Amino acid sequence: MSRDTEFLEYVTAHRGRMVRTARLLAGGDHHWAEDLVQTALTKLYVHWGKVRQAEGASSYADRILINAFIDERRRFWRSRETSTAELHDPDPPRGPDHADRLTVLDALAQLPRRQRAVVVLRYFQDLDVAAVARAMDCSEGTVKSQTARALAKLRDLIDDPLDTLERAR
Repeated sequence: MSRDTEFLEYVTAHRGRMVRTARLLAGGDHHWAEDLVQTALTKLYVHWGKVRQAEGASSYADRILINAFIDERRRFWRSRETSTAELHDPDPPRGPDHADRLTVLDALAQLPRRQRAVVVLRYFQDLDVAAVARAMDCSEGTVKSQTARALAKLRDLIDDPLDTLERAR
């Protein structure tokens, strides 16, 4: 099987998960999430030969996605963009947990980037502390402290953050 075929199969199987994760990281901004995923997939493709031999493509892709999200603040053009009150999503999803999802996205958007990344990886991707530490290239203690700070902030923003996070999944 060729390198490109293997990569295409990987993208087909994992892109949806990556977009969902990126959308949570981006606080619901679907366009920014798509940019993050595209950045991650581009970098993954460049290193595909080494990554596929190590069989760690998903972990590597998650790490690239998190780094792209955290490093986004360094881009000058991003800081010049102007936000509007209008939602430009043509057809937002509706359902019984729609209000919970909006509440969670709004609350996540108010967290600092590293805390947001920890919450998304721990509570939406169900990764343990060690896996989050590897994905974010930090210590387990940092993951624990960032999680505690994030949950404290979410408690201020949401009545019952863990229950709301669970329902919003």
